[in-house]
Amino acid sequence: MTLSDIPADPNASQSLAAQLAIAEHLASSHDNGSVLLNRWQPSQSSPGIDPALDPLKTARGVYITVHGHFYQPPRENPYLDAIERQPSAAPFHDWNERIHYECYRPNAFARILDDRGQVMGIINNYEFLSFNIGPTLMNWMERYDIETYQRILEADRKSCERLNGHGNAIAQVYNHIIMPLANERDKRTQIRWGKEDFRSRFGREPEGMWLAETAVDYPTLEALVTEGIKFIILAPSQAQRCRPLPTADHPQPEWIEVGGSQIDPTRPYRCYLKGTETEGNQPGSHSPSPYIDIFFYDGPISRDMGFDDNALSSSYQFASRLGQAVRGDHRPAQLIAVATDGETFGHHKGGTEKCLAYSFVCEFPARGWTVTNFAHYLSLSPPEWEVELKPVTAWSCAHGVDRWQDDCGCGGGGEWHQQWRRPLRDALDWLRDQLIRVYEEAGRKVFCDPWLARDEYIQVIRDRTPRNIRAFLSRHQGHPLNAAEQTDALRLLEMQRHALLMYTSCGWFFEEISRPEGTQILRYAARALELAGDVTGIQLEKAFIKRLANAPSNVECFKQGAEIYRQLVKSAQISLEQVAAHYAISSLFTNFAKEQSVYCYTAHQVDYQLQRMGALTLAVGQLQLTSEITRETANLIFAVLHLGGWDFHCCIQPFSGRRDYSSLKDRLFEPLQRASAAQTILAMSQMFGNQSYSLQSLFAEERHRIMQLLTQETLTRLDQLYTQVYRDNYGVLMAFHRDDLPVPQELQVAAEVALSQRVLLSIRALEQESSDLSAETTSIGLNHLVELEAIATEAAHMRCQINLPEARQILERLIVRSLWNLLHKVDLATCDAQIQRLERLIDLGSDLKLGLSLAQAQELYFDCLNRWIIPECHHQMALIEASGTQPAKPSPTLLQLRSLLHLGQKLAVDVDNLLAQLSS
Repeated sequence: MTLSDIPADPNASQSLAAQLAIAEHLASSHDNGSVLLNRWQPSQSSPGIDPALDPLKTARGVYITVHGHFYQPPRENPYLDAIERQPSAAPFHDWNERIHYECYRPNAFARILDDRGQVMGIINNYEFLSFNIGPTLMNWMERYDIETYQRILEADRKSCERLNGHGNAIAQVYNHIIMPLANERDKRTQIRWGKEDFRSRFGREPEGMWLAETAVDYPTLEALVTEGIKFIILAPSQAQRCRPLPTADHPQPEWIEVGGSQIDPTRPYRCYLKGTETEGNQPGSHSPSPYIDIFFYDGPISRDMGFDDNALSSSYQFASRLGQAVRGDHRPAQLIAVATDGETFGHHKGGTEKCLAYSFVCEFPARGWTVTNFAHYLSLSPPEWEVELKPVTAWSCAHGVDRWQDDCGCGGGGEWHQQWRRPLRDALDWLRDQLIRVYEEAGRKVFCDPWLARDEYIQVIRDRTPRNIRAFLSRHQGHPLNAAEQTDALRLLEMQRHALLMYTSCGWFFEEISRPEGTQILRYAARALELAGDVTGIQLEKAFIKRLANAPSNVECFKQGAEIYRQLVKSAQISLEQVAAHYAISSLFTNFAKEQSVYCYTAHQVDYQLQRMGALTLAVGQLQLTSEITRETANLIFAVLHLGGWDFHCCIQPFSGRRDYSSLKDRLFEPLQRASAAQTILAMSQMFGNQSYSLQSLFAEERHRIMQLLTQETLTRLDQLYTQVYRDNYGVLMAFHRDDLPVPQELQVAAEVALSQRVLLSIRALEQESSDLSAETTSIGLNHLVELEAIATEAAHMRCQINLPEARQILERLIVRSLWNLLHKVDLATCDAQIQRLERLIDLGSDLKLGLSLAQAQELYFDCLNRWIIPECHHQMALIEASGTQPAKPSPTLLQLRSLLHLGQKLAVDVDNLLAQLSS
């Protein structure tokens, strides 16, 4: 085949040659990522290519770099170190989870589809994208989806192998602060934390670094150079003038003004630090001036990727748009570089990760373009031009960096002002400076060098195990620290971490201070204030709130920032007593282990006693709580009374000794024996005081879980009632549908509730049976499947909508689990039965209209297809060819392989050609 046989558009009909090419790749590779590109890219390095003609070793031809800036603002509750439910992200738990589902994971498993929507290839886009991923986002991804996280790390390793040691990943300043607005010390920490976070994940030093909003000034460049960063990426509008580097023949080339975004983005530039431009950059100089190299992305194309619906509508359109930037001036090499938010690929523009994948493996190679990254291109083609930057700039503000400090109009629109930006910035700057004094004075008592300890604290942020914390403190302590001093040392470092987090750029980016982003940075400020008070007793909150009063809100109920702080920030603060109350109330519904994690706390249950009397339930316990972050510990006792329904009464106090605790238990359980709720509450008030906690005191996630448990009995009674109504009126319903008459709403609702409940019960039972691997094909499991198929048929007759997210999730899990067992524990005796069961499960999801996602099942199947199914198919065909005759009766292995390939068709994987060869 030739490259011209490959269609340019993944949405267009795939030619037979293209399908065979992918099949050939799948048959010869255990990898579903880089080998696809390596095989098709004509410029790819190989032993037979002259290095002088190899574009991966010598700058030659057109190079393409697509950079994705992947980032989400940190959303964790500062007290829980976890993201709470965000209703606006429904049906997902929070926005990180939603965008991950739409963008981050799909790019790790990007599909190449044929015209029927069948999967022809699965590509790890990160292997070909230049990318940075914000450290705070990577930290969330490492917790939430380790598979995608590992695919990203693997992609960087493979790009290193392909591009002469230069990986696609670059670092990012740690928590996306606007560097020109940071003080010198914060600049350094942001870079060092970004570098260390990168190194701990990718196992190598970063060559480049992404600046938040590409905001830059010369002091920022100096900090980057000092920390060993080789290059950055900027917008073309940030350049002021450029010229060829001086040579012996042209020692003083003329500067060219390019301040209107006219700089040529197809080459890298060298930028010398201010004050050093003429010191050591002359030809023959023995002391070269310090510099950093800069790439400018193509502004118009990058803008089109974000805002023009056509630019990423297909790989053909994308490549054609990139092709318009290719210069026809016969230079030996040129780089077409574009950059945009990584979330564009799948979240902002759904499905465009497929456009990227096809571009990388088909469209770009077909045009003879070499896919590369900035570091690799820099190694092939060092700068021959230098550039000077405008004083202070960013890619998303036409006024320098005023978007993050003034009412400049950027990010506004409508009637809302941004007059709150400057007072917010001033208040945080004041707080930062106050916390510097606190940190230096208190830090000198525990650290040899407090600021070095802060710069290296990223090592603890990455690994909060007690062993690592002890090792860190032993390196930085000024003297052996006792337990209280160790806690204070960690509190001080956490105070500084939150002082950095409160500058996260998102807080100023939008139109209103009370948005979640503005509220979030104020919560970080509140946590920093609290930690400062815990260590030194200093009270800075009142003065801080007074300054926030100067920040006017556009929302009438808040009026200004001080009220936002009181309503949205203070109300979210959490004490150890609240954590204990959460544990106590939850213990009535959960059997906690002796050691239990409660968000970022470890709860050690020293004692626990529970008694029930009629509708009353009383639990009394002793609890030791330890923060996994600061290691502070509290020894508390609790009593929680459940009066039935939604009524809870919970009290907390410090543990004062075993004798007092034993006496307290006796005095509390005595009125309970008389089933007296009033006397029990009175006893609790006498011993604990008047402060109490209720169901509303629980953290939202657990509160919602308990609310569902408390309503379950009511819902069960309603389900029984609707089921009875449905049964009693089944014939009437059938008559309405048979005569195509509108069904009374009450009867239709009863049918949908009754059938939905039957589906849920049966599918839960099916999962329970399937959890025992030996029961995968038992008659019990099959009985549940038959029942579900019958319900699906009944629901279709009744025209019922079965909207059950839980049923969809269970069925998806069952399919993946059953497929894994089939493909990794191949048993010829049960293979056919397992395949039939899988196909029935898939059909069931379709019949019930659950909207099943087969993505993970496809990925699992595709991996095994590459690793052993296709090689085994080729082995069987080779045996037939060697024998010279087609066997009268296919071997069991051949029959199973055909069944497996038919299963692939059911999973929408393109195996048609292979199946045809096996069947011929």
